[in-house]
Amino acid sequence: LVNTLVSMMLQLSSLTTLSGLEIWRIEKLQAVSVPRKSHGKFFTGDCYIILKTSALKNGSFCQEIHYWLGKDTSQDEAGIAVIKTVELDAALGGRAVQYREVQGNETEKFLSYFKPCIIPEEGGAASGFRQAVVNEREYVARLFVCKGKHTVQVKEVPFARASLNHDDILILDTKSKIFQFNGLNSSIQERAKALEVVQYLKDANHEGKCDVAVVDDGKLMADADAGEFWGLFGGFAPLPKKTFSELDGKDNDFPSKLLCVNEDQTFPLDCEDLTRELLDSTKCYFLDCGSELYVWMGRETVLEDRKQAGLAAEELLREGNRPRSHIIRLMEGFETVIFRSKFSKWPKKVETVVSVESRGKVAALLKRQGFNVRGVAKAAPLKEESQAHIDCTGNLQVWRVNDCEKTFLSFYEQCKFYSGDCYIFQYSYRGDDEENCLIGTWFGQKSIEEERSAATSLAHMMVDSLKFEAVLVRLYEGKESIEFFTIFQNLVIFKGGASTGYKKYVSENGTEDDTYSDNGVALFRVQGSGPENMQAIQVDTAAPSLNSSYCYILHDGDTLFTWVGNLSSSMDHGLAERQLDVLKPNLQSRLLKEGSESDQFWKLLGSKCEYPRQKIARDQESDSRLFSCTFSKEVLKAREIFNFMQDDMMTEDIYILDCHSSVFIWVGQHVDTNIRAHALSIGEKFLELDILMENLSQETPLYVITEGSEPQFFTRFFFTWDSAKSAKPKRRPTSSSHTGRCIVPDKPQRRTTSSSPDHARVRGRSPSFTVLAANFENPNARNLSTPPVATKPSPRTTPRTSPEPGKPHQRADSIAAISALFEQPRPNLIPKSRKGRAVNKHQPEASKTEPEANANETTPAAEDGQTVTPAKQEDAKEGQPEDVEGLPVYPYDRLRTSSTDPATAIDQARREMYLSSAEFREKFGMTKEAFAKLPKWKQTRLKITLQLF
Repeated sequence: LVNTLVSMMLQLSSLTTLSGLEIWRIEKLQAVSVPRKSHGKFFTGDCYIILKTSALKNGSFCQEIHYWLGKDTSQDEAGIAVIKTVELDAALGGRAVQYREVQGNETEKFLSYFKPCIIPEEGGAASGFRQAVVNEREYVARLFVCKGKHTVQVKEVPFARASLNHDDILILDTKSKIFQFNGLNSSIQERAKALEVVQYLKDANHEGKCDVAVVDDGKLMADADAGEFWGLFGGFAPLPKKTFSELDGKDNDFPSKLLCVNEDQTFPLDCEDLTRELLDSTKCYFLDCGSELYVWMGRETVLEDRKQAGLAAEELLREGNRPRSHIIRLMEGFETVIFRSKFSKWPKKVETVVSVESRGKVAALLKRQGFNVRGVAKAAPLKEESQAHIDCTGNLQVWRVNDCEKTFLSFYEQCKFYSGDCYIFQYSYRGDDEENCLIGTWFGQKSIEEERSAATSLAHMMVDSLKFEAVLVRLYEGKESIEFFTIFQNLVIFKGGASTGYKKYVSENGTEDDTYSDNGVALFRVQGSGPENMQAIQVDTAAPSLNSSYCYILHDGDTLFTWVGNLSSSMDHGLAERQLDVLKPNLQSRLLKEGSESDQFWKLLGSKCEYPRQKIARDQESDSRLFSCTFSKEVLKAREIFNFMQDDMMTEDIYILDCHSSVFIWVGQHVDTNIRAHALSIGEKFLELDILMENLSQETPLYVITEGSEPQFFTRFFFTWDSAKSAKPKRRPTSSSHTGRCIVPDKPQRRTTSSSPDHARVRGRSPSFTVLAANFENPNARNLSTPPVATKPSPRTTPRTSPEPGKPHQRADSIAAISALFEQPRPNLIPKSRKGRAVNKHQPEASKTEPEANANETTPAAEDGQTVTPAKQEDAKEGQPEDVEGLPVYPYDRLRTSSTDPATAIDQARREMYLSSAEFREKFGMTKEAFAKLPKWKQTRLKITLQLF
């Protein structure tokens, strides 16, 4: 036994720093390692021990142990497997959860290690307790039944017509052909998984050289394959229905019983409710749930007691004739979520100090034999920076919700939010090979419920108008995702509100209107990860709002302070500098380091008092978990899919990917329309259930993603992702002339300022103004406080190209471009719903049709600056060339919805038809005739992309 344990420990010393599988087979009382090429191959007469090691994102390792018992294994071999499993867990520090697996009734977690399936072979290794039977034979036809949508359980059944039924999928493996029989009541998902098993049998048993045939139940003798299949069973005959005893299902009504293990005896505990206080750290307990028998081992129990508890659990199932029940052994402090959910009261999980007594003894034994196992079961931390995984050079539009309508925000206002308001944003950006769209809602902390509901409804209408190809996200203030901050890049969140709903709320409740005033006292916390992800958030103007991990900006009219916490980084200092240019671009700020504040500073905060001084831990990504969901009559049922992959998600179902910091709801293309409409509600129900008992906030970001529109910040959680499997038609990628958002460009490096509280920092002009003014100013005439310094562009953005030194700037063109950028609001680019709903009342004024907006008004002419009357416009149109349809031709820049010199007196719904044939082909990549043959929804999507709708 000692030699066996030493052998296992030697392997552990090299594998506990790597994730993956390690398998041992019990041979002559020893655990013999199974070569990696033989992983997944099991024999019915053997016992196996499987160690699964997974690297977690927090830097630690999760280890789970399974011992598998073949149907022909002896009781003695099963006992050895139990003992070896306990010893292996002790060597790993007592952290691993241990599972008992019985052939034909394996857990889904175990089966997920060996995709697509495991098919045990007859026979086994020679054993110290019995002689294995060696069965060498010619190829014999075998019949298998396949069950499962995600992990397939394959079981060999008698080769007889009685094994066929309408509910299951059966595979008949003959010497020259493999038949897949699809029961009439089997699902599409089950049939797809069974095809993977067929391919596995073809490769494993026939070297990939045999025919494959699919026979559908109910089609009788429709083809030659069906006739050949039924001929092997003696001809066609009606199939019997399953009897009740054959129906699958677990005894969910089995009452849970708690038993205490004392030496070789067990006795039940008399208790009405199961609570954590019933478990003693010096004892072992059984929690019998019928289909599962949990063995809980106290942290202060010795190794021999744990071995005896494992053997007693095996004996309990044997006496009760329950061979299909699973045994799950857990150490105190490492209980699974399902185990904890069986108790009515369970305290919040805390970090457990693991006893290293057993591991120390094993290590000392190995050291005496000359082996160094230092570092066994210790994990190397994983270094992974949190990234947005979204292109930040796209086009952004923002609306504020007023009552039940939305008001379009100009380019200058779209990065300024208020805590009392709700907002809707639409972001179009380039994906891997197509245009992607993200539509979201943002709810301020003090926003009213009526406007939140209105924002949700309006956002759904926008997604519906895009044929559900846009990703929908729901966000709350203080719980924003990194993608949101990256899209807005420089965001300022003020107190109060600007919507009519917030003002109505203040007046009806008699509360104080704390809306931000530029001339009043305000305190802002500066946060972010860089110049393209930074925020200034207004907080209560009081000393407890400070924190040593951040920088703050405090102003009272023309008085301006920058407070730098002792635990803040140089990056935080740079972000504070940039935010000064946004909040108070024309004022000088006094730099205050923590501990050197002036009396005036504390006076503005009310008084000097205590505030948090500890280091704020940055949010880390948690390991993602995938759940298959069913939603019926407002009841949500979720089932976890282990070791998930892209192929586990079926087009007829809804799945939830729980990443802790965000939750994604994936909706298949063929999901029922009524259920699809409740996708966001399903996500909210999932947060309420808190299946993983991780105390998820109800304000956790929720994303709704339709199959075929998966963004990169979703697919990155899968080991591999093949976009070619998506059924969505590809959209034509386009490029935009500007990003369409409020950005503070890379600024010249400021000179070092004094840390003295009495020394005022001398500041130059705003970096935004500096960059814009550089378009038409003489570079030699600049009068900045410091010379510009070339900055390295971020790898996540497309570098902005600078004009060539030899080419002069055109003053008029630059001023015109700047004016159009800041003064003219961008129109709404959301198409009308395919159902013809009237959505114009929710669109900004800029999106109204031009004949309505320009009625009885004059239009500025871009050429000579004179005013042109409608009569003169008709004269001018007469000089325009005509296209094949007899329509006048205009350049693309005049037909865009955001054009500064729009073409008038045209059909607004058919802007594209006023392009010349050559320019139409250049923009759309097709002729007008080919475009006319496209579906209306596809025409609309292309026109939106090209700003022609």
